Amino acid sequence: MADKMSTYHPRLAKNLSMEPMNIDEAKWITLKKIKYKDPSGKERLWESAERQTRAKNSEIDAVGVVAVLKDPNTPEKGPALLLQKQFRPALNKVAIESPSGLVDEGESPADAAVRELREETGYVGRIPKDAAAAEGFLMWNDPGFTNTNTKMIFVEVDMSDPRNQHPKPELEEGEYIETFTIPLSSLWEELSRLDAEGYAIDARVGGLAQGIEVARKWREALGNGSA
Repeated sequence: MADKMSTYHPRLAKNLSMEPMNIDEAKWITLKKIKYKDPSGKERLWESAERQTRAKNSEIDAVGVVAVLKDPNTPEKGPALLLQKQFRPALNKVAIESPSGLVDEGESPADAAVRELREETGYVGRIPKDAAAAEGFLMWNDPGFTNTNTKMIFVEVDMSDPRNQHPKPELEEGEYIETFTIPLSSLWEELSRLDAEGYAIDARVGGLAQGIEVARKWREALGNGSA
């Protein structure tokens, strides 16, 4: 695991209170009541939450960074996934997440991913040109609850680059993020351990780990000649 990027461990944080909030107080989100017609023609109502931070003329809220660390000088170590521990008040837990952030006005998702990676972790990365899924499709975070969305961007971090030897994040006031790595080969096992320890596993990180396990099992099945 990488060295901590903060002198404050995320688990030192905790919620002090929770109460209903007047919608007029909300700065970042809003609630919507939607009237719609179902396939049978019946009118129904739906409740939805929306961000108030989406940039103008953009359909994208945020990016997540699938940052893979590779060192060409030590290929035997294999690639590792860069992750973060961050306290999330909505959960009252520390979440295991990928670096992420909102897309600024006029900014491309790829540029936002490289910027967020540098700001939150200090690492300098690049978008691989030969990866078909380097810039993923638009993913809807929780369609039954909100219209917020994310693009997951694949970024390679060359650990032989001198800029990545002693990364220094540029965290905003109030941000306390611990950065660490997990080998891709043991991602599922390590996340299972963290889950058992009480950490909250972000759905995108968990989905990536589960996808790797499914692909591994499928490949084994094909190799055995079975469907």
